[in-house]
Parts: sequence; C-alpha cells; structure tokens
Amino acid sequence: MTSVPTAIPDEGHDRGPAEPPLTMFGPDFPFPYDDFLAHPAGLGAVPPTALGTEVAVIGGGLSGLVTAYELMRMGLRPVLYEAGEIGGRLRTVAFDGHGAVGEEGALTAEMGAMRFPPSSTALRHYIDLVGLTTRPFPNPLAPCTPSTVVDLKGRSHYATSVDDLPEVYHQVMRAWQTCLEEGADFTAMQQALRARDVPRIRQIWSALVERLDNQTFYGFLCAAPAFASFRHREIFGQVGFGTGGWDTDFPNSILEILRVVYTGADDDHHSIVGGSRQLPLRLWAREPDKLLHWPRGTSLRSLHGGTPRPAVTGLHRTAGNRITVTDATGDIRSYRAAVFTAQSWMLLAKISCDESLFPIDHWTAIERTHYMESSKLFVPVDRPFWRDVDPRTGRDTMSMTLTDRMTRGTYLLDDGPDRPAVICLSYTWCDDSSKWLPLTAHERMEVMLKSLGEIYPGVDIRKHITGNPVTVSWEDEPYFMGAFKANLPGHYRYQRRLFTHFMQDLLPADQRGIFLAGDDVSWTAGWAEGAVQTALNAVWGVMHHLGGATDPLNPGPGDRYDEIAPVPLPED
Repeated sequence: MTSVPTAIPDEGHDRGPAEPPLTMFGPDFPFPYDDFLAHPAGLGAVPPTALGTEVAVIGGGLSGLVTAYELMRMGLRPVLYEAGEIGGRLRTVAFDGHGAVGEEGALTAEMGAMRFPPSSTALRHYIDLVGLTTRPFPNPLAPCTPSTVVDLKGRSHYATSVDDLPEVYHQVMRAWQTCLEEGADFTAMQQALRARDVPRIRQIWSALVERLDNQTFYGFLCAAPAFASFRHREIFGQVGFGTGGWDTDFPNSILEILRVVYTGADDDHHSIVGGSRQLPLRLWAREPDKLLHWPRGTSLRSLHGGTPRPAVTGLHRTAGNRITVTDATGDIRSYRAAVFTAQSWMLLAKISCDESLFPIDHWTAIERTHYMESSKLFVPVDRPFWRDVDPRTGRDTMSMTLTDRMTRGTYLLDDGPDRPAVICLSYTWCDDSSKWLPLTAHERMEVMLKSLGEIYPGVDIRKHITGNPVTVSWEDEPYFMGAFKANLPGHYRYQRRLFTHFMQDLLPADQRGIFLAGDDVSWTAGWAEGAVQTALNAVWGVMHHLGGATDPLNPGPGDRYDEIAPVPLPED
C-alpha cells in the first residue's frame, strides 16, 4: 500500500513487445486474482439460508472495504468497524483552504499510499470499478519527472535521464542486475510470472525460499561477487533503483525484496487523481448493479446508516462458536463469522482478545511481525516554481531529490504551471523516520528546509510556502503502530501461517470463523495489491465457512489451494 522506498531505473530488464504483462501473480501463492474478479460467474454464493447473515469486518482500510463490498454483493450483511476514518493507509488529506478530498482542484497530500504499479491488477479492478483515473507518478528519473538531483556526501548530480549520471551509478546498476541473475534467477522467474507458469514459478521459488529464508538483504548483497565493493553497496543503499534508497531494508529478509523486484512492484508507478482515499470512500458508497438478497440501490453506506461501527475493544469466542465483538460504545454483538483487517499488533495491544481466537502458532506469528517505521511531511506552495529555468545553469530551479541528508527523498507534485502545488519535503523510513519522531510538524519543516538549502543554496523555498505543513509518523499512529510489515530473516514460516489462515478446514471447530486479512498478512506488504488479495481470500473463507461455494468455472483461492499452496519449510 505504501511503497517501499526504492532511484536508479533498472535499465537491463526491458521486455519485448510481444511478452505478456508482469503482474503480482505469486511467487508465493500464484493465484490469478485479477481473472477471478473478472470472471462473469462471480466470486461464489452462500446457501439461501445464509443470505442476510451478519459478518463483522474489523478495519475500514482498503482490505476491509473490499471484503465488506464483496460480502454484500454475495448477499451477506457486513458490519464494518472502524476506529478512525475510512481509508486506513489510503489517507489523503486536503490542505486548509484548498478544497476537500475528491473535489476538483483540491490541493492534497498522500500521507500513506501515493503510488501504485501497473502490476497491481487486482487493485486496478477496483480503481476502474469506481471510475477513478490514474497518472504517472514523478519518481526519480521517471519519464514524467522533469529532472532529478542525486546528492551524496555533499556532491550533487543533476540528471534528466539515467545517461546523465556518473559511471559509478551505472556500475551499481549493473552490479544489482548481475546479483539478481546469479543469486535469484531473475529473468527465469519473470518469464514464468509473465506466462503464469505455476510449476516453473514453484520450482524456482521453492529452492530460493529454502536457501534464502535466513538471509538479510544486505547479506545477499555482500555474498554476491558483483557487490564486493563497499562503495557500490553504500551508493546502492542510499540511492537504490526504481524509486529511492534501499538501506532501510538492508536488515529485512531478501525474500521480501525479491517479491518486489520479480513482480515489477517498484516500476512505472501511477498515482490516483484526486487522492487514493477516494477508492475506499467510493466502495463505501457504491451501489452494485448485481447483488444478491439486497434491493437495488443498496450500498455499504446505506446498510450502516451512513457511519461504520466504532473501534473494536474486545474480541471473544462464545457459545455456538460465535465471534463476539465489543466496540468502544460498549455495544456487544455476536457473529457467525468475522474478518480482521487491521494491523495485527492491534490484537496484542489495543483489543482485549481470547487466546482461543487463534492457534498458538498464529499468535506467535502475530507477535513476531516486524513493522517498518515511516514518515512524510508536505507543504503547499503557490506554484511549481521548480520548473523555472535557472538562467545561470540552464537547469530546473529545483528537482526531485535523493540525498543522504535528513530529508532523503523530496518529491515535487503539481497539476500545471499556473496552479498551486505541493512538495513532499521528506519521505523517510526506519531509523531515518525515528529521527523525526520527537519534532513537531513546523520543527520538522525547518530542519528539512535547512537540509534542502545546502543542496539548492540559491533557492528560497520558504517564500513559496502558502500554508502549514502536514506530517505523519506511522509508528506513532495509535491504530497502526507502524507503516507496514516487513519480514526479518527466518520469518517465512510465520508469514505462511498468517497468509494461509483463511484455510480453516483442518483447524479445530472452535478455532474457525475469524479470518485475517490486510496487507500485513499478505506476501506483498506495503502494496495495496496485498490488501486486495487477502481480502478476497477472506471472502472465500467466509463463504466456505457458511456453507457456500464458487462456480466450478471460476474456482477461488481456497479451491486451488492444494495446487498452489506456499512452500512449507520444516519446523524441526
């Protein structure tokens, strides 16, 4: 959902015009979620006696809204609980005095997810469904980005294309490409993903999981002859490839990184025009053309009287294997099934839970989940002054900027030369994010302006700022406690337990009925595609739990599970 901070374009892996597109089809669970959504047979049906059954959906982010929307279409009655505002980490905010989110001409900032790859095809289904449009996002050296400045160790390099960068950056690019080929069968895996060749995907990935589960990203680089140079590893960490530096991911499992690069998750990003929060808001209000049980004109909003239920404070199992939910008002309701889509640490710290909700191995996996910190700060400006040409140099006055200074990544966002614009002064992760945590928004802005002033000594950014800064540190958000999951070495087994939780036939009867979803239980955490995929898993799980089934012409993820289940690793 929120992009991994990834600036050097990956110049060695262009596909031919006749090749199929690259999508987030695996590698861990190669199920065609996009085809499943597009099939005219639909996602399945419950028995007539189950129509109208209430199902609790906890969390009103993208995963919760997709879950609730599809359960409603199936003829069930989702009851959505949300502690804050609908949208989760699809959090778009409007600057004071500049309209509201979704209004034409509004000036907004994306505090969470702000860029989405075309390989997110299940996500794209819902973007198209609700009539939203996208446009290219100005990542470093992207075709839509006028210019990029890479500033390392006090030296700045101005570039309008990758060819403008010094040779050492090209050496780093070639080293990364060699590292992927020699250590991770990159081209073979991408060919298998494009062809949706499940046996080949599983053959390659099974061997890599067994060999690399205990390896960090940094250890993977150090073990590669192509990255024998510390200087090359340092540049790669600070500048990276695709959209920015990767050193904040160096302690994470290399498997997390391979999932991103194999599936093109870090390439050719687009943003949602008008703000990403419109997607969950439109799903909330949408009246489907085809739905069972409910009259035409029914929406999630109408089923809830316009407002979701408040925060969940308690989750318990009660007689008859019911899931009993207590909310912040003290209201207590019991359900035959429930889907938990909020970040899993909420089950440890914010919600009173019975241990019997999940098997003990699943509780261990929830406790071991590792979350990344992340922070952003945006300011509104009078116009995109950075497009002005400096008469002394003939270059843009200011550029998209990657640096080893405190700001790390600075993004310039506009809708045209004569309109107000926005600068994301800083986008940081992990330790870099923690440095900002004690500072107020204005204190952060002052440090950022000083840092950027060292890179652009002749540019007065401050004189263009027209309003107060807006900022977020996701690790300090009480209902999130972090930006997104990122597995550490040795966490594959934990991740497998959480992702496969929607398959419950082998669980004891008194541990069934509550389903985990959300991008932090997906294999592609930090990407909205993972939120959608796990929502669809949970929808299948609820349908199956209530006695329903898919159409044989359109089998769901649970129907094909034995064929494509994630690789098991030994526990002993």
